[in-house]
Amino acid sequence: MKRIALIVGAAGSFGSETARALLRHGFQVRGLARSPEKARAAASWVGDVEWVKGDAMNAADVLAAAEGASVVVHGAHPPGYRNWKGLALPMLESSIAAAKAVGARLVFPGTLYNFGPDAFPVVTESSPQRPLTRKGAIRVAMEQRLEEASRDGVRVLIVRAGDFFGPHTGGGSWFSAGLVRPRKPLGALMYPESPETGHAWAYLPDLAETIARLLDREPELSTFERFHFGGHWFERGVELAERTRDAAGVPAAKIRKFPWFLIVLLSPFVETFREMLEMRYLWSTPVRLGNDKLVSFLREKTGEAEPHTEITVALRETLEGLGCLPRRPDGHAAFGTA
Repeated sequence: MKRIALIVGAAGSFGSETARALLRHGFQVRGLARSPEKARAAASWVGDVEWVKGDAMNAADVLAAAEGASVVVHGAHPPGYRNWKGLALPMLESSIAAAKAVGARLVFPGTLYNFGPDAFPVVTESSPQRPLTRKGAIRVAMEQRLEEASRDGVRVLIVRAGDFFGPHTGGGSWFSAGLVRPRKPLGALMYPESPETGHAWAYLPDLAETIARLLDREPELSTFERFHFGGHWFERGVELAERTRDAAGVPAAKIRKFPWFLIVLLSPFVETFREMLEMRYLWSTPVRLGNDKLVSFLREKTGEAEPHTEITVALRETLEGLGCLPRRPDGHAAFGTA
């Protein structure tokens, strides 16, 4: 029988890549969206998604969309860091209720926001979650709620990753909102802070493929599972920017400092900037994800490794998708993989 996956937030960066991966693995995918027509247009590259009208804040909408599903992927999040306290947990409750009602596995993308300095520099699945920020506390509360739901019979899968990048990332990614300027050929780049400090990145197609492979082995998963995705680690954080300009064919492009002073000045008036400042510490402290558990699980029986697209290929695909590569007369990217 066809496996059905409902993705809440399927038009977003994480949700759309996960939808594409699940389609490759034989799932029938439904996407919940307030405007199915806009979502279909925005995620037309994904494939054959069944779009269903609904709001993640409305538990009845999510439940109706989840009928017959064996997987519910919770990819919804408050846009631009805004109103996390008022939106994040209620949206998650809708997905929990739907997963419980239909007996589905609930998939949730974890972040590094959950952790404070006592867990650094290598964060594992068992590291203490004692954040020093408001958003971190909300993320901890969300995972605690998921663990509580698992004790009530909801099967949960949390896959945690670092900052993400990919061909279809929107403004919610540091890469597409901070390092480069989408839809403009790469000229100069910005790097957030502390260029010599290590930083973890997740190429979204690799992360989505990892989730699909884990779901293919559903009978082997515990009721509550948490895995950390290693992704791409740069001992010198600024190397990502250096490799990006190389991938774009502009190795002499300048790498400028991110204008934090403007963020500080404007933060009293812009909520998103206030929230960005709260997470600034993750750019000045090396935080790496320990992925031994994931690697061991994937290798067992199948011999698979953590999906890991070579960084130059990943960056070229990302830059091409974001419209940051020069174009040839035939319309293809001059330095892309097409």
